Formats: sequence, structure tokens, C-alpha cells
Amino acid sequence: MNTKERIAKRLGDALAPESLDVIDESHLHKGHAGARPGGETHYRVRITTNAFRGKSRIDMHRAINALLADELAAGVHALAIEAKAPA
Repeated sequence: MNTKERIAKRLGDALAPESLDVIDESHLHKGHAGARPGGETHYRVRITTNAFRGKSRIDMHRAINALLADELAAGVHALAIEAKAPA
């Protein structure tokens, strides 16, 4: 399982999202800090889940960062987060 799949599984299992998109943007950061030749360093997460209903943006980001702490410690350099509750 690659990093993108592990991120999707961990968020999917923990938050039961209505929608989840994990995008590897590593190719956009070649030569920048934290980039590695093999990629898998820069990701964007777009998630919509009822688990975020009534939560602030900071609380949503903290929850995602906590769930992905192992991935962040293991080499994910950057994580852009677009999180919300369903309308």
C-alpha cells in the first residue's frame, strides 16, 4: 500500500466520509524543501464528513493531522487540507 492509499484508508476508516479525495501533488514540488526523488511527499486532502459537523476549521485540521501523524512523521512533508461537513 502506498502513502496515498494509507492516507485514504486511515481517514476513511476513522471519519466515514461522504466524499474523500487524496491527491499526490509531489510532482508540483520538485526541487522544493521536503521533496524526494520518489515523490510521496506533498498531498492535498479534500474531505466531507458528518464527523466535522459543528467543528471549527482548526478542529477539523487538528483531527486530520492527528489521524495522519504517523504518515507525517514518516516523510509526508506537506498536507493541504480542504475539510467540511455536508451542507
